[in-house]
Amino acid sequence: MSHKKLIIISHDALVYDDLTYLGKLPVFKSLLECGARVNTLRSIYPTITYPVHVSIITGVYPNRHGVINNELPEIGVLSSPWHWFSSSNKVPTLFKAAKKAGLTTAAVFWPVTGNDPDIDYLIDEYWSQSEDDDLEDVFRRSGSNEQVMDRVVKKNLHMLKGNERKHPEADEFVFACACDIIREFKPDVLAIHPAAIDGARHSSGLFSEKVDRSLDDTERWTGMIIQATKEAGTYEDTNFVILSDHGQLEIKRIINPNVILRDNGLITTDEEGNFLDWKAFCKSAALSAHVYLKDPSCKEVYNRTYELLCYMRDEGIYGISEVFTREEINEKEHLDGDFSFVIESDGYTSFGNDWRRPLVRKLDNSDYRFGRATHGHLPDKGPQPTLIAAGPSFRKNAIVERRPIVDVAPTLAMALGLSMDNTDGTPITEILSEI
Repeated sequence: MSHKKLIIISHDALVYDDLTYLGKLPVFKSLLECGARVNTLRSIYPTITYPVHVSIITGVYPNRHGVINNELPEIGVLSSPWHWFSSSNKVPTLFKAAKKAGLTTAAVFWPVTGNDPDIDYLIDEYWSQSEDDDLEDVFRRSGSNEQVMDRVVKKNLHMLKGNERKHPEADEFVFACACDIIREFKPDVLAIHPAAIDGARHSSGLFSEKVDRSLDDTERWTGMIIQATKEAGTYEDTNFVILSDHGQLEIKRIINPNVILRDNGLITTDEEGNFLDWKAFCKSAALSAHVYLKDPSCKEVYNRTYELLCYMRDEGIYGISEVFTREEINEKEHLDGDFSFVIESDGYTSFGNDWRRPLVRKLDNSDYRFGRATHGHLPDKGPQPTLIAAGPSFRKNAIVERRPIVDVAPTLAMALGLSMDNTDGTPITEILSEI
């Protein structure tokens, strides 16, 4: 007897507005006509890829799963390693629920899954740590077993040579691998994370010809996945869930708040500007940032830092629209961590980590935080992520206007007859068929 399968494709930075364009293309037109939809998903805060994907797959907010930024919270550096490995997540995932029920699992470039013991066929979004790093070793270190290496990764590795993190080249690799996993292993649960739309928006703005080209690619790649299930003989039993993690906002400049912290004696450097010591440090999440204190119990530093941040907000020239204490943002957006404050952008300013002048820097595409558009903002701002679901577990033409993104995991669990206890979200029963 056959049983239901699930393929989740998170097209990074896809927004509801894109469905007008995609709805004219055959694959998405068919999905929209035969599937269910949640027009907009309310994301988590910050609207940054790695924390959101953990919330999507766990049904839990960041104050519980512990991933609050893409990067690890290292102090005194311009960039840090990312939360590549599943050990960063503190709560159970949909993968764990599936494994517990005896199902097979797979993931291709799904964030925060490195070395996840609950994923049978894994190709992690972990990248080379040096120019001399061997790509095969990269995937082995992050959890790809020899079956996956021999039957999937090695076959498609040529797509990444010289283009490991470039889009759409990396996405071609992602979908080639995902299709091979479907045909070779027929997993019960497969999660895929391409980022071409996100990359196009970072480099060219919210809506552009480059974004349209990435949507054309998205149509083609989604069709490839559907075709692979037909070749594997699993199409009729497969639920296809297409969703996204966040939108973006167009920005005008980058500001480094740490320059002001340094000017006010909260960061110490040598004469060449090299970082020496700190009392307060601002860690960017693009359109928001976490402000850490070396000694949060020191009331003098706490009050001085808070007053300085509020001054920067009120002055109106530093790109800060709101200042939240740790307690305030936990109450408002279920965000918690070792930080003491969170600053929110005015919507036009992205934040950097640098403590050296200049205070204001120009846009460039060297970093997702510094392009023409980015994210990390409060979740109700700007274009919103969306969800389309089609398959035996979903009602045809069922439409729900808006739900929290933490509702996704319990919904998908219910669609497969799985149990996920203690989630923050609840199943979106309006889009589900009779269970």
